Amino acid sequence: MCGFVVVVGSKVEKEQILKSAEHLAHRGPDEKAHHVTSEGIVMVHQRLAIVDLQTGKQPIVSHSGVALVHNGEIWNHQRIRGQIGEVYTTKSDSEAILRGYEAWGEKVLDHLDGDFAFVIADKGRIFAARDAIGIKPLYVGRDATGGLWFGSEQKALFEHCETIEEFPPGHKFTLEGGFERWFKPTWFDDSIIPTQDGSKLRETLVASVEKRLMGDVPVGALLSGGLDSSLVSAIAARLLRSRGRRLKTFSVGFDKDSPDLIRAREVALHIDSDHTEVVLTIEEGIKAIEHMIWLTETYDITTIRASTPMYLMSKVIASSGVKVVLSGEGADEIFGGYLYFAHAPSAQEFHKECVSRVKRLHTSDVLRADRSTMGAAVEARVPFLDPEFLRVAMDISPDHKTIIPGTRMEKDVLRRAFTEGEWLPEGVLWRQKEQFSDGVGYSWIDLLKDLGERTVDDELFTKASELYPHNTPVTKEAFLFRGIFEDHFGHAAMVKNVSRWIPKWQDYNADPSGRANKMHTKSVAI
Repeated sequence: MCGFVVVVGSKVEKEQILKSAEHLAHRGPDEKAHHVTSEGIVMVHQRLAIVDLQTGKQPIVSHSGVALVHNGEIWNHQRIRGQIGEVYTTKSDSEAILRGYEAWGEKVLDHLDGDFAFVIADKGRIFAARDAIGIKPLYVGRDATGGLWFGSEQKALFEHCETIEEFPPGHKFTLEGGFERWFKPTWFDDSIIPTQDGSKLRETLVASVEKRLMGDVPVGALLSGGLDSSLVSAIAARLLRSRGRRLKTFSVGFDKDSPDLIRAREVALHIDSDHTEVVLTIEEGIKAIEHMIWLTETYDITTIRASTPMYLMSKVIASSGVKVVLSGEGADEIFGGYLYFAHAPSAQEFHKECVSRVKRLHTSDVLRADRSTMGAAVEARVPFLDPEFLRVAMDISPDHKTIIPGTRMEKDVLRRAFTEGEWLPEGVLWRQKEQFSDGVGYSWIDLLKDLGERTVDDELFTKASELYPHNTPVTKEAFLFRGIFEDHFGHAAMVKNVSRWIPKWQDYNADPSGRANKMHTKSVAI
């Protein structure tokens, strides 16, 4: 995991480009390097060393002058190395992209199994691509001189670029052809209602976790005590134990008896992980809010609420020497795990919402996981979003996914896939969905709401639509976050690049907390 900036055809001085890239130092504190091609393309890379610690420095430049910067991991890089032969100069998984491009051109994308965002400069030609779901971030901008900028985060672009847009997931880009979708799975068409039963879920998820144990540094796991992170941790612990190693797990809460810490404790004991609890104070969380808005580049309530404790936990993880963690993002979107899915009017609409949520993950949970962990120089890997697991899971009939209150709970098909084998304690395997920002302690969200009420002036709040006509905040908490965002960035394109996480099919959508849903066992009065 890293961060990079690539600038093509700009009159902006190289020194200014290098300075802009310093905004990405948190993504790659281990090494910094840059390369200027003979055509004047500037490529800057900040590296977090995970694979090939000694010789994996970037940009990687071939003998023919083709240059690469890459953020992410290529799980099948050894297989590609075997196919291509003895032309490698490093042991880095990133070099598989460069050598694959030299061997197959743009069809290298058909060979890659990984999470990636990369840019290749080839004698003035540009070839860039982003992984299927957008697990690794990438943005594109244009400056006043006509220069084209690529950057891992918008903060590396906004000081120079007049326009900024997100590089769409599952797409490739060339100067000649612009953007073109390369990831075209059958399940993208939500009018096709799948029919499978999910019998291959367990074996496919185990395989997905196993490939994500790759690396030359220790791999840990984020363990909230919810179903998704607990399954990933249980699988990883079992795989590592077979190799004579013990999994390190981490959980966070604002109280030692918060819902997540209690359940995570139970799971850690069950799977015999080396477990660390991070107990925060509300004051620590509130103090970190402004920095989180800078890191996440968003004013979305759900993202900020959840990112803050995740980031503070990641700082502790980094200080322990762990650079890579497994995480459970994606399962709620794939299986309709949020409580609002119980209100779906039909199985077909349930399925369409699942497809829609998965397609938009790069704007919500995937963004949160990336920025929260990378803000502390920790890489998060998400097994549920492996393309093969997605293929299997999205091919399951919605009749096996839909929630039937009192009869079938959310993510029932996933839970049943792991009933045999003592993977998890029963109380965790069948625990109700608890959104991360709730599970860390109910007082966290309650006090954030109170903070908004106390700090935002009533008269100023009445001008919300005038001050912020796009995505107008409807609560004082949202108004507070929006003001901080505007103070940091104030870029019209960045404002419009933010997507708000809003539940569907429920009467009250101003507060995205799961506790605002009547299905929650500890619902709050609205």
